[in-house]
Amino acid sequence: MEMWSTSSTERFYKIPEGKGPHSVGCTDLMTEDAVEGSFLRLYYPAYDATDIEEARWIPDKEYYQGLSDFLNMYRVVGERLFHYYVGSVTCPAKSNAAFKPGEKYPLIVFSHGLGAFRTIYSAICIEMASQGFIVAAVEHRDESASATYYCKRRSVSESQEESTPNMEKEWIYYRKLKTGEEERCLRHKQVQQRAQECIKALNLILKINSGEEVMNVLHSDFDWNSLKDSVDTSRIAVMGHSFGGATVIESLSKEIRFRCGIALDVWMLPVGDDIYQNSVQQPLLFINSEKFQWAENILKIKKLISNDTNKKMITIKGSVHQSFPDFTFVSGGIIARFFKLKGEIDPNEAIDISNHASLAFLQKHLSLKKDFDQWDSLVDGIGPNVIPGTNIDTSPAEPE
Repeated sequence: MEMWSTSSTERFYKIPEGKGPHSVGCTDLMTEDAVEGSFLRLYYPAYDATDIEEARWIPDKEYYQGLSDFLNMYRVVGERLFHYYVGSVTCPAKSNAAFKPGEKYPLIVFSHGLGAFRTIYSAICIEMASQGFIVAAVEHRDESASATYYCKRRSVSESQEESTPNMEKEWIYYRKLKTGEEERCLRHKQVQQRAQECIKALNLILKINSGEEVMNVLHSDFDWNSLKDSVDTSRIAVMGHSFGGATVIESLSKEIRFRCGIALDVWMLPVGDDIYQNSVQQPLLFINSEKFQWAENILKIKKLISNDTNKKMITIKGSVHQSFPDFTFVSGGIIARFFKLKGEIDPNEAIDISNHASLAFLQKHLSLKKDFDQWDSLVDGIGPNVIPGTNIDTSPAEPE
């Protein structure tokens, strides 16, 4: 069975398009330094390009294998299921479309969750790019992604054949906890690597912005020189989901060039104890789902917020942990219920609330001259299907 033959998945669902004034392009960038290098998908304002195809949502079958591992499914079963259901899904961004220069765009570095990878938060990243942001979605190599890879050169003997490319993909799959291993210890180590990868991505984009040549081992048609002088280097934010939310906190504590952060349904376990001692000075918005959070996690968020009025927490009613990644848009009823991919709220409404609150928060803390302040009330948890703070009761239990 040919894995990439187009099947009839058009009958299923679509990832929502960006609602802002810009068309959106995307391209992948991987630097040379093997596993220590950077790997990211860049979403950006692009020229209209009706003749260019949309980017494939999940670009390699190895990601299906990694997702199968993560979900404890047999790879052969998972690969066929994912191929059937999402094999022909594209994301509404044009692959390698020409970048639209002419203004300086603020930059967002985006960090994915546990078992995810760089392409599956495209609804959020595309919306941000359509509203005039450049978004660098990092693919983490800390063994928390379902799958990722780096390129390594083939040996001389292997690459002598004319038809063989001289680079090959070296895959890294999700690492499960070992028996008796303490999860917090592993996740804390991983979150520190993830923060460094976010900072590396920031440095890489700024290097490109300054006009330096960057070697992309993936050899796309995209003209990286077109990004020169197009990033607003004083307006940079970091954003992420779940484990990526913890990565946001860690990145803010390590890198002052990130002026603010947005943590979507954050998982606080990986965050080190030192972080709570005033090491995050920047504004931070926590956008939670109704169904994922629990008292211990919320208490940690509240400890981090303390009395800082620039740190806010809101909750989207009827939403679930998977309301933020794209799977919520491309799954039918039975599969969505089985994997808890959809909540009681319409997925499009949930992502709109999250995106609008994010844009309003970014406008305020990056001093943008846009109209995103129309959604300021959402940042305070005021509006349909949103509440301030949390739905979780964190008061200590009364003694019997």
